[in-house]
Amino acid sequence: MPTTAIAHPNIALLKYWGKQDGPGNRPATPSLSITLDALTTTTTVEDADADALRLDGRPVRDAKIERTLADWRRDYAIGPLAISSHNNFPTAAGLASSASGFAALATAIDAHCGLGLSDGERSALARRGSGSAARSIHGGFVALAAPDWRGEPVLAPDAWPLAVVVAITASEPKAVSSTEGMDHSKTTSPYFAAWTAAADADFEAMKAAVAHRDFDALAELAEASCLKMHALMLSSRPPLIYWRGATVECLRAVRELRAGGCRAFATVDAGPQVKAVCEPQDAERVEAALKNVPGVVSTLRSGLGGGARVADS
Repeated sequence: MPTTAIAHPNIALLKYWGKQDGPGNRPATPSLSITLDALTTTTTVEDADADALRLDGRPVRDAKIERTLADWRRDYAIGPLAISSHNNFPTAAGLASSASGFAALATAIDAHCGLGLSDGERSALARRGSGSAARSIHGGFVALAAPDWRGEPVLAPDAWPLAVVVAITASEPKAVSSTEGMDHSKTTSPYFAAWTAAADADFEAMKAAVAHRDFDALAELAEASCLKMHALMLSSRPPLIYWRGATVECLRAVRELRAGGCRAFATVDAGPQVKAVCEPQDAERVEAALKNVPGVVSTLRSGLGGGARVADS
């Protein structure tokens, strides 16, 4: 019988950009994220004569998934699988589809193959495919830090039920993947050492902001982390420019909303999409403002969601 798992992408409020040398796909810096409930990856696995992958209904070859399966099989008994995965949001476009994808895949394989993994072990397994996937194993606010580099729940989704409005400015896959971009910045940016040196202090400050439900502190830290990461990308040679013109205008719109008394801040990952985090009562106002920005293709509204799980049969 096939096994289906569901996972949600997460948005890092404290970013990581760059990986450690050596095996295990460990990030160079700690991070802290929120898991989104409205965006979903659904992945089904079943026994097969040979590995096969379908993404959003199309048969594909994916070298990263093939490498990850080979890596997982060195430690676990995982036979050939037919894998079918579907996202209800644009894939590889800066909306953390790799995070939800590998979290769903690790969860489905764990259940299907009877591996009996704990949440921490599933998080470590998912991280080997995508660093941010370690966080999508859990819901709400999630930390990823040394020494274990396993996702750790910080705050449940209903303990501080923020809203997120996503402004999509482009739906096509990005030209440079996050993995390629991280390696490029690490080897070419003169600012990479400064980025990693400040990470631990930023991480502790953001954990404190979340613990105290301090929206203003969280907003300041999250926007600073986002802009520092993109400064690192822009200082790479050649530069990594993931933004569109509408990305900048969305950031400007969110700042104007906050100046007008709206509780909102913005963050952008390795892509052109803007995520505005806000108090639930301000979500409609934020979405209306972002919809009016020229170049915004569509918007999505989400709350904070749960972790990766096996679907009911």
